[in-house]
Amino acid sequence: MPSHAHKQRTTVRRSLAVGVPIALLAAIGVAGAGTAAGVPGPEGDRARGAYVEGTATLADIPLGAFSNGLLPGSVADDRGIDLGGIGSDIYPAGRKGEFWTVSDRGPNGQIKVDGTKRRTFPVPGFDPAIVKVRVSGDRVRVLQAIAITTRSGKPVTGLPNQASRDEAPYTYDAKTPLSYDPNGLDTEGIVRAADGTFWLADEYGPSLVHVSAQGKVLTRYVPKGLNLKGADYPVVESLPAILLKRKTNRGFEGLAQLPGGDLVLAVQSPLSVPDTAAGEKSRNARLLRFSPKKRAVTAEYGYRFDAVDVVDPGEDKTSELKISSLVAIGSDQLLVQERTDKASRIHRVTLPHGRGMLGSAWDDSATSPSYEQLDDPVAAGAPVLRKTLVVDFNTVTGVPGKIEGIALTGRNTLALINDNDFGMTDGPGAFDAHGRLVDSGIDTTVTYVHLSRPLRG
Repeated sequence: MPSHAHKQRTTVRRSLAVGVPIALLAAIGVAGAGTAAGVPGPEGDRARGAYVEGTATLADIPLGAFSNGLLPGSVADDRGIDLGGIGSDIYPAGRKGEFWTVSDRGPNGQIKVDGTKRRTFPVPGFDPAIVKVRVSGDRVRVLQAIAITTRSGKPVTGLPNQASRDEAPYTYDAKTPLSYDPNGLDTEGIVRAADGTFWLADEYGPSLVHVSAQGKVLTRYVPKGLNLKGADYPVVESLPAILLKRKTNRGFEGLAQLPGGDLVLAVQSPLSVPDTAAGEKSRNARLLRFSPKKRAVTAEYGYRFDAVDVVDPGEDKTSELKISSLVAIGSDQLLVQERTDKASRIHRVTLPHGRGMLGSAWDDSATSPSYEQLDDPVAAGAPVLRKTLVVDFNTVTGVPGKIEGIALTGRNTLALINDNDFGMTDGPGAFDAHGRLVDSGIDTTVTYVHLSRPLRG
């Protein structure tokens, strides 16, 4: 692995508190390479109908100071890691240039030990957080941070929940096991409801999590039969049991809020039905509609990925296909992102009336062939959403890799945020001999992309 210089640390002169503005922490760096804020991309991009209007970057904020400002004493050693990972999703906060974002489970990586990959958590005390930011010129400033906590006010943490379903957690060097945490969340999607509460999508359960305006988990909705014990908040088994077949680390990721308040969730990857091999080969994903009023799933939709080499011409593994972002653009219309870690495309779909696949044979893991095994779902009686390509970011100069959050900021402008993985890489070279991070050099950025055609009136 190539070596990288440690990123210069920003001195923190102001403590944090739950829900307290922290704008002074986020003075930030320069715009992304090749694109200055407010300067359009090359003429070739304009001709193709989309171009980067500007890119803004989040500066280095020591993770320990950030976390301990929210929950004092939660992080004993941040191992030289800066705040990152808030690119799991982005949602408009009302004022121009302001957004709600959410971190994922925190810094994590993989190291092979005796031929087996172990999942590492270098900062096990990290607590996922909701972070409000403002994009101004080439800077992303943190305005407010809200720790996600249990009913008793303790951190939920980002640690895996169950030994029977999740990867075993280890310390940064993959030598010492860590404890599972039934409260742990791997938050990947965020929307804010009209009453000021938040809804979050979680990969572990997978689950839909309702959180108060102050960050306290109100309810976690999980698949029937999950049997999660010991959580310090209400857990309701109301989601279809077929979701128990989610691929490891590929639970819910995309989350959208329709104008009427209903939520749409995307399972990041095809389910492992009937087995892992079927899920790895499949291009058939699932979206679910959830009614907060009924506290129940009311519809399930089939969604079929394009071939992986169409989404990413440099990739040949179908298992690399993922849905990371959903954006509501009308009462029944969504933008759906198909991506790999290096490429991304956006499609528009219209949600039909009715329950769709919900409660059908395709929700029964005994059905053979399974929905995931179908090469032509429509011919087999499993309709998939019709889709229309909106933009292929492979054709737009200046769009970073690993885009996980997308927001519509105007009639034809998208705000994209990337997941920088807290500057971490996999493998034993992620940390130096002193246990300090060897930073990847990848920053958290917000990139504005102008489209040739408006997405809504």
